[in-house]
Amino acid sequence: MVQRIGYAAGAYDLFHIGHLNILKHAKSQCDWLIAGVVSDELCEASKGQRPVVPLTERLSIVQAVKYVDEGVEEVFPDKLDTWDHLRFDIFFKGDDWRGTAKGRALEDRFAKVGVEVVYFPYTVHTSSTQLRLALAAINANQVGANR
Repeated sequence: MVQRIGYAAGAYDLFHIGHLNILKHAKSQCDWLIAGVVSDELCEASKGQRPVVPLTERLSIVQAVKYVDEGVEEVFPDKLDTWDHLRFDIFFKGDDWRGTAKGRALEDRFAKVGVEVVYFPYTVHTSSTQLRLALAAINANQVGANR
């Protein structure tokens, strides 16, 4: 029996329902799901800031999710290098990439090695960025109240 291996990469910082939804939907489309947790250094390079939660803790959280068969640290900036190391058949991505230049380039590069790119709906009402902003606002209010 051929086993389809899926790969869902993310920072998974401030783990929330959107992260859980991606992992749940990804697992429903493959036999073995690998979740790649982006290293602190790669997060900083791509997003301009380090995650709130350190890599070892984010990796432990993701590995504990029942939909994840294997959790790994993602250390390669190029997804094809990650594929070369893990050999997955399906790459899962949020649909905020669908139709963009970056998304089309990713699809073209993966098509050359036989990897299907599957997009899932982005959870609009919850994101790590929104949670980070809310925490900053709460912290600012507490600092202001203590003056």
